[in-house]
Amino acid sequence: MAAPVSLRRFDLSDLDDFWVWASDKHVAANCTWDAYTSKDDLRRFMEENVLTSPWFRAIIVNGRPVGAVSLKSFNGADSQCRREIGYVLAREWWGKGVATAAVRIATEAAMSEIKELERLEALVEKGNKASQRVLEKVGFQREGLLRNYCWNKGATRDMVMYSFIRGDSFLI
Repeated sequence: MAAPVSLRRFDLSDLDDFWVWASDKHVAANCTWDAYTSKDDLRRFMEENVLTSPWFRAIIVNGRPVGAVSLKSFNGADSQCRREIGYVLAREWWGKGVATAAVRIATEAAMSEIKELERLEALVEKGNKASQRVLEKVGFQREGLLRNYCWNKGATRDMVMYSFIRGDSFLI
């Protein structure tokens, strides 16, 4: 990896950097959203979702956002102890350890900041081996294959469930 990785909250001034990955159809291929074609739509998404989220962070390399990591809460009193982690990275930074470092930092921060958090989970498409490897390198455990788990981009998708439980050991 060329430079240290850090996380910080997004600001609307990050729009142009966010656009780099959010408008890339190759990046969006493994995501639940389609590549953005309008900066106005992306700005609206940032204003309504990113900036208002309690846990949506920019992945920073060389002082600039190159991706994002977020935690999603679940509804219901019985699910306050878990969150789903998601991450996305500009293609330029794929294969350089940036996503792994960001997921490691986010996992440690979430376990520290969210006192009731006992479990972080991640769902990854069965064919997305690089994303699965990111989680495994951090120390997430593969729990199993969820067949035909969700509908995304016109087809049902098999998803692999990963988890990191409070007390698990980081591998990196």
